[in-house]
Amino acid sequence: MLKALVLLFLTWVCFLFYAGIALFTSGFLLTRLELTNHSNCQELPGKGPLVGGGRGEPGACWTAPRFSRAVVVLIDALRFDFVQPWPGGLPAPQPFLGRLGSIHRLLEAQPQHARLYRFLADPPTTTMQRLKALTTGSLPTFIDAGSNFASYAIEEDNLIAQLNNTGKRVVFMGDDTWEGLFPGAFSQAFFFPSFNVKDLHTVDNGILEHLYPTMDRDDWDLLIAHFLGVDHCGHKHGPHHPEMVKKLNQMDQMLQTLVERLDNDTLLVVAGDHGMTETGDHGGDSKPEVTAALFLYSPLPLFPKAPLEDPEVVPQVNLVPTLALLLGLPIPFGNIGEVMMDLFSGEGDAQPLATSLAQAFAYHLNAQQVSRFLHAYSLAAQDLPLEELQRLQNLFSSASSDYKRLLDQLKTDEVREADIQALISQLRLFLRGARTACTETWARFRPARMIGGTVLLTSTCLLCLVTSGLTSSPDFPFHSLLLRSVAWGLAGTTLLAGGLMAIGTKLELALLCAGGSASSLLAFLWALKSRGRPTMTAFLPGPLPILVLLFLRSAALFSDSFILAEAQVAPFLLRSLSLFLVARLQWEGRLLVGGPPTPCLSSPTASSTRREGPQALGLLMGLLLCVRLSSLFHRCPEETPMCQSSPWLAPLASVTGGQVKNLWYGACLGALGVLVLSVRFWLRRCGNLNSPAPPVLFVRWGLPLMALGTAAHWALSSGSAEAPPRLQALVSGAVAGLPRAVLGLAAVGLGLLLWQPVTVLVKTGANSPSPIVVPFVGPPASQADLDYVVPQIYRRMQAALRGKLAGDGGQTPLALAAYGLGSVYSAAVVTVLALLAFPLLLLHTERISLAFLILFLQSFLLLQLLATAVGTPARSPGPFSVPWLAISAWALTATQTFYSTGHQPVFPAIHWNAAFVGFPEGHGSSPVLPALLVGANTFASHLLFSGSWLPTALALALCV
Repeated sequence: MLKALVLLFLTWVCFLFYAGIALFTSGFLLTRLELTNHSNCQELPGKGPLVGGGRGEPGACWTAPRFSRAVVVLIDALRFDFVQPWPGGLPAPQPFLGRLGSIHRLLEAQPQHARLYRFLADPPTTTMQRLKALTTGSLPTFIDAGSNFASYAIEEDNLIAQLNNTGKRVVFMGDDTWEGLFPGAFSQAFFFPSFNVKDLHTVDNGILEHLYPTMDRDDWDLLIAHFLGVDHCGHKHGPHHPEMVKKLNQMDQMLQTLVERLDNDTLLVVAGDHGMTETGDHGGDSKPEVTAALFLYSPLPLFPKAPLEDPEVVPQVNLVPTLALLLGLPIPFGNIGEVMMDLFSGEGDAQPLATSLAQAFAYHLNAQQVSRFLHAYSLAAQDLPLEELQRLQNLFSSASSDYKRLLDQLKTDEVREADIQALISQLRLFLRGARTACTETWARFRPARMIGGTVLLTSTCLLCLVTSGLTSSPDFPFHSLLLRSVAWGLAGTTLLAGGLMAIGTKLELALLCAGGSASSLLAFLWALKSRGRPTMTAFLPGPLPILVLLFLRSAALFSDSFILAEAQVAPFLLRSLSLFLVARLQWEGRLLVGGPPTPCLSSPTASSTRREGPQALGLLMGLLLCVRLSSLFHRCPEETPMCQSSPWLAPLASVTGGQVKNLWYGACLGALGVLVLSVRFWLRRCGNLNSPAPPVLFVRWGLPLMALGTAAHWALSSGSAEAPPRLQALVSGAVAGLPRAVLGLAAVGLGLLLWQPVTVLVKTGANSPSPIVVPFVGPPASQADLDYVVPQIYRRMQAALRGKLAGDGGQTPLALAAYGLGSVYSAAVVTVLALLAFPLLLLHTERISLAFLILFLQSFLLLQLLATAVGTPARSPGPFSVPWLAISAWALTATQTFYSTGHQPVFPAIHWNAAFVGFPEGHGSSPVLPALLVGANTFASHLLFSGSWLPTALALALCV
């Protein structure tokens, strides 16, 4: 019953943490309301006549179409400098710069037919969010970033829906993300799997197979081809790899062939949805990620004048209203983009007045649509600033009045071009002001929720701190306190829901959970207060220097710039904490005093007999060395361009030169071998590798098999492209099967450890040739016997074996010797760490195995240093009490390991390749498994140094 109550208490604490995180993220992750309104041809966006409009003309809607068909070629991750011609005709310093020569030739030979732009993407620069912006003209926010694993249908008004509503035929080929965004919207579609970033050719070759035959037919009005090879090459190799040059050359040849097949009434749009970093990643807001390329071409003259020397910067959302009006479609209802003025001309340079009138008409139509959207959105969401809305409305009203006056002047031929340009400037000011207002509103955090979530999380941490010293007491009233807390939580949730409904506010799960959690937490703390007031010194995590250190780190988390420095701060704090542990030994007079050394963690009663000083100094020097070496595997943030990331983070497949690759592979194999041997050596030295128990046998034979499977997977995956054709199927099967086998072995090992976590060798006096010293016999002799788990486990062994051996009817105390019982905790923890290490290591690149080895050695040293320096408090609150000083050390180790395995807390640093370890062909349509694999890769350090304690503690708890 007590164990069930403890589990219920832990579940309740986890719910408190969840509610705090949910409340914080509801104020931190940016969201916006998606309107379901749609534009249509029968309803104009505003009042007034359509000057130059073609309503009544074939194919016309709000305006007459300039093109009857369009081809949109979307080259994923087409960074601007991949296309920009290198000036002066000199060779480019990097092979990927200016590789699309067909675009260069068109810009030089036909300057009024072709135009190149800098295509500016809004973060997050992930594919699904960019596709939403390119079709709706709106701004997806970071709350959509998690949806990049699985795309959900777009319900907002968009270009594809407008094409379908006006009877246009849309043909698509390429990235299957579009299938989820626009289900059933295409008259013909050729979807190809997109999530396998290691596959450079399947999608592109599939498109090329269908692209040219489709171009030669006339059964389409819009043709969309979404190529993925450039993006996948960036993820797999980076932009500097020779494969990137090959892929860009393939795109160049495709565009050259495509241009030759264009009809005069067809517009060609070549665009990148985002760019990429110097490591080939994307998702953030750095300049290489947000600067893509946009190229427009028409066989007929398209622009009234030659382009500027420096390409113009165009936000991505501006393409939506531009394409809509050029094709004679209504602008999508939620668009906040601005038409590209150069594409709306009258009769060319011969009549500049006609060109200005056409541009003014397009701008006014665009402004009417945006004004209508702002009005509808402000009524539905009520989060746009009223003062800014009023200012924009006044600006639009003034521009509309000038537009009507201009129409009246047209009847008398008294229009001046200067007046038209002034009107265009006024309309442009309104459109850009509206976009800025929406962007600032949708990028506005909710400080009240963020503060509330932080307070709830802090209070829950305080609860854990306070109750850690009370819950181990046998008379702690779990039952009554939990019932009271749950009752108050339900009451608080009900009252909050009633209040929200009374004021007409929408019920949100995050708010309701937070309200219930706060009520239950206050009830619990109030009930604890009625039981007495224990001194806070009993609950402090350590001496004053440690408190100051932890406070500084916690306060730094509220700094915007801390993300850039945390990779250096965490190792510094860990080194400082280690130095403090040894310094405290000197302060307590234990640094150079004691008995003979012991190699492993012994029982707490023997800690005073150890020679702690030299051992602690040796452990400190080794720990400091490991922390320093682990920093060699660092990854630089994009915000620090002068920093150079470690070249050892790249996979072996990217290493050119067979001899160098073989040397690195040998080093990785050596790291695996040392890792296995160090675990076995440590357990054998501590006496935990002598038992015939199943977990011990698995450590002896299972760990080498896991290391062998990992090494074989590395060898095959790094050289799969070089395998003979007749062995390709076998190699592909092994690349998929070996990681699954390693994962299965790890699951078996963890299951055995959970079943029998005590890895000790038991001998009794009945079958031992030598006398056995009995450490604990009979009932507990002191309070220390009750406080520590080792005596209790020993007595449980005595009780289990009593009666099985002959001897005075079982009345004589059983003489029992248990080898390795002193390290019963640490042996289980080390075994769990080793079992988790191999699956997590497979999710990283091969050379990270060297970092894993260093970090494992560091964990061994830290474990021993904590046992030496911390020891056991004189007044231990219970057998499973862990000093807060040790918890702080492991938390800092987890953070340091996060950065020392090539991670950064930003979108571009996510290791997407981990999603395909064991599943090289992809996962179908389910995002669950790839999300778990990527999550395990990202949070491997926390799983190793934090999560491994939970199953171990639970398993050991069941033994007592």
